[in-house]
Amino acid sequence: MTVTDLTGTTWLRELKSDPNPSTVLVCFPPGGGSVTAYRTLAQRFGSGTAVFGIQYPGRQDRLGDALVPELTELADRIAADLLAWPKDVPLAIFGHSMGAMVAYETARRVEAGGRVVSHLFVSGRPAPDFEEPGRLHEGPDEGLIAQLELLSNDPESVRILRDEPSLAELVLPALRNDYRAVETYRHRPGEPLRTPITALVSKSDPTTTAEQAERWRAYTAADFELATFDGGHFYLDLPENQPALVDLIARTLSAVAGRSS
Repeated sequence: MTVTDLTGTTWLRELKSDPNPSTVLVCFPPGGGSVTAYRTLAQRFGSGTAVFGIQYPGRQDRLGDALVPELTELADRIAADLLAWPKDVPLAIFGHSMGAMVAYETARRVEAGGRVVSHLFVSGRPAPDFEEPGRLHEGPDEGLIAQLELLSNDPESVRILRDEPSLAELVLPALRNDYRAVETYRHRPGEPLRTPITALVSKSDPTTTAEQAERWRAYTAADFELATFDGGHFYLDLPENQPALVDLIARTLSAVAGRSS
């Protein structure tokens, strides 16, 4: 297989090419995020790994596309594109925060479609049976901005949304939609994935504890690993964490590729 066999779509965007990838890692952004959330991280991977990201509607070059308010519908559409890729593409999936839930539901659909997912990485999100108690998507813009400030590594960078109404008008509709998707999501029980899962959590994440991340173990019939990092909810954006994060993912994918060769 060569990278030319991989076709980008409205949903799937190439972030890092590779002439002969042993694995293709597909990354799902957090709520309010876009494919560029993984641009820097993607470039840290060495040879053998091609990286694609998901571009949700309602942001960047998809600003005019209709928002999708149901998390499971997002998974339906993304899985359809992944299932259209050549069957010999070795596929792994990474998702952070809301992206972890979309990634999980997508993995369920990809497996049901007869494709193997070599590994699922779920980051910064409790296991699927967790139900969000809040309803930020029904509240005022102030609540959404305050939540962004709480979760951000740099709260000052978020406060511009208070001072620039035109920017808020661009950013907040997609964010509100994504909070709706997460806050209304209800897991439908089924067979555990055949895909191994690694759950990643940070020590100071106000949204997810290590105990909640550990509960992902019940959602796979294969191997499970829990990895902990320093930092808050967006620990993966911290330069000091990225080498260790990429090393963990790369080592895991290398081991998977070795077992399948």
